[in-house]
Amino acid sequence: MRLNPFNTDNIDVRGGGGSSRFPGGGAGQLGCGTIIIAGIVSLLFGTDFGQTIAVFDSVDQATSGSRQADGARANMTEEQLCTENAYSTEACNALQSLNATWEPVFAQANVEFREPFLKLFVNNVNTEGCGSATSAVGPFYCPRDEGIYLDTSFYDTMKNQLGAGGDFARLYVVAHEYGHHIQNLTGLASQVRSLQQRSPRDANQLQVRMELQADCYAGVWAGKNRNLVDPGDFEEGMEAASAIGDDAISERMGGRVSPENFTHGTSEQRMEALRLGMRSGDDTTCDRYFAPESF
Repeated sequence: MRLNPFNTDNIDVRGGGGSSRFPGGGAGQLGCGTIIIAGIVSLLFGTDFGQTIAVFDSVDQATSGSRQADGARANMTEEQLCTENAYSTEACNALQSLNATWEPVFAQANVEFREPFLKLFVNNVNTEGCGSATSAVGPFYCPRDEGIYLDTSFYDTMKNQLGAGGDFARLYVVAHEYGHHIQNLTGLASQVRSLQQRSPRDANQLQVRMELQADCYAGVWAGKNRNLVDPGDFEEGMEAASAIGDDAISERMGGRVSPENFTHGTSEQRMEALRLGMRSGDDTTCDRYFAPESF
């Protein structure tokens, strides 16, 4: 996808890492919180508990040694952050395009629009509203501070371990997280959180709908900029959506497929959502995931 070069006047990009650790543990010593998380992962995906603990432990030790270097990133300028590597430049280009695409949509609907910030971090990060996290969680959006958090090394993982390479696959990741920002601005995110609290048994199903709508919004962005889409981009997007479906991930981990535990949707559902947005280029088509008849 051929995006215009970023201009730091049009985007809000931040650096810096944090002193993130898994809950309650020191370097090489996992706490009770981590053990609980590992147990949940093993239960949901049917993986070996000991192996899951070992994975968490290795990640914790790897991140603990890099905290000091990450802290120095807080002093980097937006230009430096966005030109640190090809992936970061691409992410900044995407953020600028996403801002330019969605602002007019909100203006037309007479709804206040606020640009999210992009925080480029390495290994671990302290968010400004959602606690701390490591790169192991992948890219994410924090609704409380309206920030998109990204360690660009995830793109190598996506390519080498998930088989989802190509520039559009990477852009899809940023556009998906931006989709969660759209949900936050419209008030849908807070409504869904309230529903999840009132009806815990429906929490996963509601989360799946949130993720699929974010996929759809990512597709809408591409659809509204179809003149910039290159041959093969559509296929890259489909491959990425397929690779990160709940069923594909659980099978890859060697566990059983448990639809009742899905939180992001199956590969087919994610491909369908992205396809819907790309082909229509109309954000209102994404309303279907929360239409009354869909419940």
